[in-house]
Parts: sequence; C-alpha cells; structure tokens
Amino acid sequence: MKTKRIYYDNAFVKKFDADVLTCTAQDGKAGKKWRVVLDRTALYPASGGQPDDRGRIGEASVVEVVDEGEEIAHLVDRPVSIGPVKSEVEWKRRFDHMQQHTGQHLLSAVLQKQFGLETESFHLGEEICTIDLRGAEPSAETMVAAERKANEIIFEDRPVKVLYATREELQGLGVRKEVDREGVLRVIEIEGADLQPCGGTHVARTGQIGMVQLRRYTKIRQDWRLEFLCGERVARAARADYETRRAVAEKLKCSLEEVGAALDKALAERDASFKSAKARGERLAELEAQKIVRETAAGPDGVRVVAKVFEGVEASFVVALAPAVVAHEKTVALFARRECGHVLFGQHPTAGKDMNALLKKVLAEVGGKGGGTKDFARGGLADPAKAQEAIEIARKELGL
Repeated sequence: MKTKRIYYDNAFVKKFDADVLTCTAQDGKAGKKWRVVLDRTALYPASGGQPDDRGRIGEASVVEVVDEGEEIAHLVDRPVSIGPVKSEVEWKRRFDHMQQHTGQHLLSAVLQKQFGLETESFHLGEEICTIDLRGAEPSAETMVAAERKANEIIFEDRPVKVLYATREELQGLGVRKEVDREGVLRVIEIEGADLQPCGGTHVARTGQIGMVQLRRYTKIRQDWRLEFLCGERVARAARADYETRRAVAEKLKCSLEEVGAALDKALAERDASFKSAKARGERLAELEAQKIVRETAAGPDGVRVVAKVFEGVEASFVVALAPAVVAHEKTVALFARRECGHVLFGQHPTAGKDMNALLKKVLAEVGGKGGGTKDFARGGLADPAKAQEAIEIARKELGL
C-alpha cells in the first residue's frame, strides 16, 4: 500500500496519527530491528543529500527511515502493534535539516546566478554541510559577496512555497536546474530567488533559515567543495570561533583585536629561534664529530668505524652528527637511537663500503624497514630494544 507523505505538503507536522499496516522483525549486524510501514508518515527518509528523521512510533524509537518507492519503511527498536498509533518527529533534528536544506537552495541559486558556479551535489552532515560547485575557483571576494547576498534574502523573510508542476511547465518558469523525471514534480520556490524540484523538507520563510555562513572550500577532482552552515549551527560555530580566539589572545597576552599581529610576531620569533638553534646544533655536531674521529682508531685498512647507540639524545642531533662524522675521509658511522629504533649508516666515499647493502643485511636479521644509497642509508627497527644488536651485527659484517 502506498504511504502518504505528510512532509510533502507540511514539513512542520511534529506529531501525527497513523495506522500501522505491517511490523516485521529483521536481524542485522547492528542487532534486531522491526520494519514498520504506516499508512501515512511525517518522518522523512534519507534522500537527495538530506539525512533521515528520528522520532517515535508509539513506544518504539525510530532508528532509520527508508524510501522504498511506494512505501516508507521505518526501522524501530521494538515491535509495534498493528492498528492506530500516535507518532512524532524528533523536531530539533528535523528543523536543523530544514534550515540547512533551504539554506543550500538559496546559496546554490546565488552562486549560480551571480557567479556562474553550478551546484553538482549537496551533502547535509551532522556538523558541516557541503555543496560541490562546478566552475572557476571561487575567490575570497566571491565567498564574501555570496554569503552577504544570501543573508540579505534571509533577512527579507521571503516566502518559501511548495509547488507542483511538470517538467515542461517548469522550463518556462526559470527552474535553476532541470531534472529528467516525468510527470508532476514537487518544486520548492524561494520567492524571487530560486525555483528547484526537490523532495526534501524546507522552512516556510527564509527568515527561518536564520543565517548562512560560508566556511572554506577545497578542490575535489574537477569541482570545488564548499563548506557552509545555517541556523543554529552558525551560532555554535561563531561561539566556538570566539572561544578559540579568546584562548589564543590569553596565551599571547594581547587583546582579541591584536591576535593576528601578535601571532605573526610569535611565529617570526619561533622561526628565528629555530634557525638559531639549528645552527648551534649543527656547529655542536661538527665539534663533536671532530672529537669522535680523533678518538677513534683506524683499522688495518685505514678506515675508522664509529659505532654508537644513543640514548637520551635528541633525534635532530643524531641526524646532524652522522653526516658530520662521515665528512672525514675513510670514516664510517653506524648510529642507532634506542628510544625509537632509528638506524643511520653512513660513510665517506673513500671508505669503500656499501651502506645500503649493509643496512638491508642488518634489518633482515633483526627486523625493520629502510634503505638508501651506497654512502648513506637509514631505517627503523621493528623492535627498538634491538638497537645494540643491530649495531653489533653491522660491525661484524664490516669485519670488526
């Protein structure tokens, strides 16, 4: 039997009476559910980028609403008796979806008519809504202007109407995007702004959207994915943005208005400090390398092998020390860090070894991944506790 869709003509119905036609148990991965079909429903099924509603049918909680063509299936958490039943829509969720969906229609119309950006798809998420736009990359000016225009129409509190017309009739009325479906189509009209076939739920006036806020856009294949918010979501985001800015201002010890300049100054100081520390670290590594090479005796072939497992030493220093050591002729460095299992094998070309081959042999025995060139190779041990063992195996391979 065909389910009457109450939300088609009145999206503001929160509670309704209906007859339960069928109630059948279904077992699934998420546990047992019951599929309920009503003769009429105000609960919206997922469709066109808009999520489905939640609510109650009698004492049962609705966990999913599915459009099955002629029938709307309601999946609930307990069985429902056949016959009359009182049902209701979880209104906070529904009205949020209405705000986001109508806001999307308005935003899509503004972006297309004024900036030539056509909406390819729409997604209404729990936190963020997105539309995928086809056209040139939106500029910062486009984002600001589109948001301002959409909000002007919202503040004018224009009527939002549900109409019914055929595809042929719509062609002469200025529909934003034509559809291929035949027969009588349900159409949403935002007075003087948009006309678009849609089966979703919408507010009655643009003022009920509250406000539109554009967030950011990213490149998605050939399109631009634009994130936006409407209604109460804008207020929540504005509050979160303010609290973040306030916390940053407190840490930077400045006013809210000075955050940008103070942050630029802090970043500049950080970068300068990092460069200075890096230069000092490299100089210290050079001095330490000279000392190590002086204190390391050369083997019968004239090659010095510096083998060491570091513990409690920063990784950046070890990384700087290895090339500083092998900058000396006929010198090989076999380094490992016990904390992370990082391994560095390097040589001066005059040493005549193969560090990549040596590392692969060691990792084959102790486990790990890595590689490099004949003169320098690096890797990571599967078990950092085997750092000393790895160095001893390398020394053995070199005949030490």
